[in-house]
Amino acid sequence: MHQTFESRNELEEKLMAAQEGQLPETEFMQYLMDTQVFIPVKDSIGIEGFTSSDKAVPLTLKTEDGVEILVLFTSPERAKAFLQDYPGFEGGLLVEFKWVLERTGSGIGISINPDWPVGMDLEPGTVQQLREN
Repeated sequence: MHQTFESRNELEEKLMAAQEGQLPETEFMQYLMDTQVFIPVKDSIGIEGFTSSDKAVPLTLKTEDGVEILVLFTSPERAKAFLQDYPGFEGGLLVEFKWVLERTGSGIGISINPDWPVGMDLEPGTVQQLREN
């Protein structure tokens, strides 16, 4: 895990403020809906971090109890160290969080910035509620 965290964009500033209790969770979630996140993808055409296929496969992990978790980051730079353990996921997409929710199936959780001290995990039930609202 990384010891220090300096925010590099507005999303990270707001996420840090929400974690520290300086920004209400509901206000942060409203902000997040229209904000871009980085979604690592495996693509059949591996062109230096660019995906051109409509068959891009997002990085998901399974928890010990079998829950599938979609991995997202606040920027491509935040993903680099984590993705070293996942060959084939050199590419990715910058997309609105709302777009991700619209394409996430039921029963899937989301983890933003895994292995960083500033991040967020959303349980599948929370993801479903966000999709419905």
